[in-house]
Amino acid sequence: MVVLVLSVLVLSIALGYITKINIGFFSIIGAYFIGCFGLGMKPSEVTELWPVKIFFIIFAVTLFYNFALANGALERLAGHLLYRCRKYPYLLPLAIFGASTIIAALGAGFYTVLAFMAPITLLLCQKTKMNLVIGGMAVNYGALAGANFMTSQSGIIFRSLMESSGVESSTSFAYATSIFVVTIIIPIVVLGLYTFFNRKNSNIQIEDIQPEPFNSAQKKSLFLIVLMMAVVLVFPILHLILPEQETITFLNSKIDIAFIAVLFALISLLMKLADEKKVVALVPWGTLIMICGVGMLISLGVKVGIIEMLTNWLTQNVPVWLIPILLCLISAVMSIFSSTLGVVAPTLFPIVPAIAAASGLNPMILFICIVAGAQSSSISPFSSGGSLIMGSAPEGIDKNKLFNQLLFRAIPVGVFAAIIAIIALNITL
Repeated sequence: MVVLVLSVLVLSIALGYITKINIGFFSIIGAYFIGCFGLGMKPSEVTELWPVKIFFIIFAVTLFYNFALANGALERLAGHLLYRCRKYPYLLPLAIFGASTIIAALGAGFYTVLAFMAPITLLLCQKTKMNLVIGGMAVNYGALAGANFMTSQSGIIFRSLMESSGVESSTSFAYATSIFVVTIIIPIVVLGLYTFFNRKNSNIQIEDIQPEPFNSAQKKSLFLIVLMMAVVLVFPILHLILPEQETITFLNSKIDIAFIAVLFALISLLMKLADEKKVVALVPWGTLIMICGVGMLISLGVKVGIIEMLTNWLTQNVPVWLIPILLCLISAVMSIFSSTLGVVAPTLFPIVPAIAAASGLNPMILFICIVAGAQSSSISPFSSGGSLIMGSAPEGIDKNKLFNQLLFRAIPVGVFAAIIAIIALNITL
């Protein structure tokens, strides 16, 4: 069954690539036949494998930000960002990374930041002739690194998963801090090297023209974006400051970025900030079908015991020094087709204590390997990061070309950088 699931996954990708039909359709049918006829599951049980949470988050967040896209607010904002960087165009990738990191570290979360920054970044690539791969990596790296901050969305999830695996609270905070440090150093090195070696031959062109001011609808859209971020941030921050306050704890537990985004989308409709049909049409439906369809097949793989098989194999057949590198690669492969937060970390974090005990390795290194590996390939068009980037591509950008660049250029660079970082970490520690 393990071989069958992996074979169907590879076949789905190949058929989608050859026929130009959404890979999600092939994956859904593959999950249906394997689940119902191979594993004896009921059709309703296979249906429940559809990743509702990921679907709803991407749908809700992109729906709200589509108002700013439809009325031109994001394009105008991109123009202002361009103007600010006009004297140092070769630093634009680092500027995008820095802005994404700061917003995500403040607590906005990976999906929110990427949904906001990806359209701006791709517009900048289109306007300035900046490399699409570098632009995509800059915004994706920034959203990931910032979200990994100990008090931000991903950092909190990582800490919770560690503690549920038996790690003490104070130790989990230290491990989460290490994850944040490593995942912010890797992109700085990658983007910094690119900037350094391309500073004289950079093709980035920024016109020294003062952009037009925002109109009323654009100002209102940007105000709602800032207000939504404030709503999403205020209660988690207050909860950190006043953890014993029951009212704040209750409200913090009820705040959800997807529902808040739908609320603000409704407010935008009532304020008539953009045409409803245009906004709904801009939702990346094809991307949603692809990521959720593949997610169903991956969930079947988890059910048939791929993870248990890998754990036993790692601890019994692999040299100790090679385990961190292989764990990094396994995470990277999983993340190509699934979410780091939704699949990779919840699946692999629980096996870390057992592997550490059996091999004598530092658990911190293994946790870092999982996150660094997963996030090195999270720009995959089959995963949440790459799918949001694909869904944010404006008219004029060849999505088939972007798909290939993300899959065959961005992922290899990210995985190679992660492996180098893990090797350096092993040598250092």
